[in-house]
Amino acid sequence: MMEAQWTSDCREHLGQSAEAEEQTFNLNYPASHCPGCNHKIRPWENIPVLSWLLLRGRCSSCDTPINLRYPIIEAITGLLSLLVALHFGVSWATAGALFLTWALIALSMIDFDTQLLPDNITLPFLWLGLLLSLAVIFTDPRSAIIGAAVGYLSLWSVYQLFKRLTGKEGMGYGDFKLLAMLGAWLGWQYLPQIILLSALVGAIVGISLIVLRGRDRNIPIPFGPYLAAAGWISLMWGEQINQAYLRWSGLI
Repeated sequence: MMEAQWTSDCREHLGQSAEAEEQTFNLNYPASHCPGCNHKIRPWENIPVLSWLLLRGRCSSCDTPINLRYPIIEAITGLLSLLVALHFGVSWATAGALFLTWALIALSMIDFDTQLLPDNITLPFLWLGLLLSLAVIFTDPRSAIIGAAVGYLSLWSVYQLFKRLTGKEGMGYGDFKLLAMLGAWLGWQYLPQIILLSALVGAIVGISLIVLRGRDRNIPIPFGPYLAAAGWISLMWGEQINQAYLRWSGLI
């Protein structure tokens, strides 16, 4: 969808007419279908996890295998949603945290596949976080505004410094926006925790891929999934982590 929009924007900028064979492509059209035979996925074939099990992991029309990735992500989404509901109980915080959880899962998988973090997700959720701060659900407006600004500028500053020192781009602008989004939801107080957690997990995974699987260290590793995971952990247990660190360091 993003690539189609970019192509359309470039043609418009260059004064070129749209190609006749271009087709509508968005979240609504075309409907979900089998990539092997174009069989339209019927509602009872689209039940999370259960449909994959009932279909035995294959298309009901052409027997093409259905990637195990689908039920895994569906199961993870259900598990994380259950944890959110149990953690926050019956409250507006649960509703907000569920939407944030689903957005972070989507962003993680998109970034993992394409190394892109769509503005169509990060920017609306950044504004939603700022609006929710008016009700002081997760943080107050002052902390949310500072969190959004500092979240963006902190990674932007690292990016600029790294680029000047090495001549390479260490991360993308989508990462800046994602951290700004998390800062808007949770407040600036959680940004150090999110950055440290994401850097730690990213370093462990990156080194493991290089050592165990021989991954070329020059191939970039998307940072978005680690930021998203760290942000979700902070959403759920950020206060406990901060308190534990302060007690461990003797500050309280």
